[in-house]
Amino acid sequence: GGIVLMQAGGNARAIVSRVKERVEQINQDKLIPGGLQIVPFYDRSLLVNAALEGMVRVLIEGIVLVVVVLIVFLGDWRSSLIVVATLVLTPLVTFMIMGHLGISANLMSLGGMAIAIGIMVDGSVVVVENAHRHLTKKKGKKESTQAVVLRATSEVGQPVFFGVGVICLVFVPLMTLQGMEGKLFSPLAYVIAIALLVSLVVSLTLSPVLCSYLLGGHTGGGAGLIGWIQGPYLTALKFALRHGRWTLMVSAGLLVGSWALVPLLGTAFVPEMKEGSLVPSLLRAPNMSLEESLELELEAMERIAATPGVANVVSSLGRGGDPTEVQPEWVSTPIATLLPRDELPDGWTQDDVADAIREQLAAVPGTWVVMAQPISARVDEMVAGVRADLAVKVFGSDLDVLLEKAEAVAAVVRSIAGSRDVRVEQVAGQQYLNIVIDRRAIARFGLNVADVNDVIQTAIGGRDITEIYEGERRFPAVVRFPERFRNSPEAIERILLRSRTGAVVPLSALADIDIRDGPAQISREDVQRRIVVAINVKERDLGGFVTEVQAAVADRVPLPEGYFLEWGGQFENLERAHKHLALIIPLTVAAVFFLLFLFFDSVREALLIILVIPFATIGGILALVISGEYLSVPASVGFITLGGIAVLNGVVLISCIRDLEAQGCGRVSAIVRGCRERLRPVLMTASMATFGLVPFLFATGPGAEVQRPLSVVVIGGLITCTPLT
Repeated sequence: GGIVLMQAGGNARAIVSRVKERVEQINQDKLIPGGLQIVPFYDRSLLVNAALEGMVRVLIEGIVLVVVVLIVFLGDWRSSLIVVATLVLTPLVTFMIMGHLGISANLMSLGGMAIAIGIMVDGSVVVVENAHRHLTKKKGKKESTQAVVLRATSEVGQPVFFGVGVICLVFVPLMTLQGMEGKLFSPLAYVIAIALLVSLVVSLTLSPVLCSYLLGGHTGGGAGLIGWIQGPYLTALKFALRHGRWTLMVSAGLLVGSWALVPLLGTAFVPEMKEGSLVPSLLRAPNMSLEESLELELEAMERIAATPGVANVVSSLGRGGDPTEVQPEWVSTPIATLLPRDELPDGWTQDDVADAIREQLAAVPGTWVVMAQPISARVDEMVAGVRADLAVKVFGSDLDVLLEKAEAVAAVVRSIAGSRDVRVEQVAGQQYLNIVIDRRAIARFGLNVADVNDVIQTAIGGRDITEIYEGERRFPAVVRFPERFRNSPEAIERILLRSRTGAVVPLSALADIDIRDGPAQISREDVQRRIVVAINVKERDLGGFVTEVQAAVADRVPLPEGYFLEWGGQFENLERAHKHLALIIPLTVAAVFFLLFLFFDSVREALLIILVIPFATIGGILALVISGEYLSVPASVGFITLGGIAVLNGVVLISCIRDLEAQGCGRVSAIVRGCRERLRPVLMTASMATFGLVPFLFATGPGAEVQRPLSVVVIGGLITCTPLT
């Protein structure tokens, strides 16, 4: 068996493709003697390709839906064509910049592009809509088209610039994430920011030019969907203005009510991505012989291969020579590649196949099964040193006490709903050949400890006596007793030593020899001994599960002085991400407030727009509750995106009302007129962001699980945020 390792920063898809070509060439040229062929049993590019194909499909579907929204709202094919130009040019330029910066097209970066699809046209929509409105009013006036378009662009240029800048700013928290969450979500944030900055340049340069050409002699154009919405909206707006106190009370009630639901939301780091392969690791007793292990492994592989939905399975038993390998000798890690999703038995998912494999392996004696996936298992292993969602690390000095407390923790965890694959790190069960030299006995025969140890080492362990050279290679020549003279305590007792007087003495006369159980391994972290209790969590949220486990363990597992617990695994990533976002998001909101203050030169109006952000969370929270999704890092990204869109719409609306007041309109009439004039751009920005993310709700490929909470939050949030705006 062989594993191809990729250098850090390599292109996974390209490297796997080149490896495949080389393997095919080796097989065709019959370079391996004996007619042997290289057969891949795990191909990471299948997952990469499936994830990318799914994401590209979501991108295309999002673009189509956004174009439909444009046509419906603008009611004019010329205006729609101008905005579509932004929608085409912005991603192309963004991809060029990504290539220059070395940002690969992966699940998260393409996800960022898909999220940005509905937002990147916002600036162009506002510019085109305002230009169209001014040109329609121009009618028979002698003012040139270019002058009208320039005036219309200047009118909204500053709000668009600040609005898009604010959206870019709200993604700064994601760019500063550390650890695993940083690796996952910083590419998404960078791509969104790049796409928005490119769209800003395009909307303020290309869009006005296209307006002057395509809209120049065109003063008509239907009102589109807005014609149907505007009348009922203005009626509702005037009612709200007349009953301002009730409007505020209802809005505040919705806000408080939605925030009251937050404790009911489960928390998780990132939804589990279904990789299409499983690693049902098998744990055995450390003192089991290789022959027994092989026999059980073959039986287990036959059972896994017979499970519906499994395409093939290949196992590795034991441990390689690589010092970075963390797998103990008594553990096997089969990789079971599953059939494509559409070929699984009727109604089955990857979880159903995993449960079926567990049932099959339950009949294999002397083994414990721990279910994982190839990539997530390796990631957990690198981050926490254990392949599990949650790792409870028990630290202390005495191995017996550590094992006792770890078993107590495991017993508590097994009683908590949602626990699966609970296991205590194997530290006992290794058999040791114990030879205790009798110093009085060796003294009677004129021997010393070094003489006896020398014979034991040579006879049992072997000793290098010379080196053998073959060309430039050299090999040590090791001598030791044949196996039948060293394969049992009785055989070792019969090893003979020659005393100083020439008498031949068996080793049994000089030492006590027996087999004893001892530690199979001693694990350390930060120079302290520790034992890990590893737990997978199924059918409930990780954060709620850990909270319940921590309370139960604190109540039922007392620890002696000098012993303590640490909580790791995916929970460690979740806790670190939440702490970081809790610190950086308030700072970002403060920075947004400062920008708004600079733009409006008014604390009241900056505060008015900032207040849109908490109200934007109402629909997002309700959507999470209804959909059953957890409050995860992707959901947090959704709230951040939602806040940016809400602020952009607030800037566009308030800046228009301010301009009308500056022209002499009264406060109420300026509000009504400003809301009427900005109804279409505000509705369009919200609708395009919503419909651009709708494909995520129905995507089923690898990686769709990661993006779904984000889309649920943004779509739900915009449904309530837009009317409140």
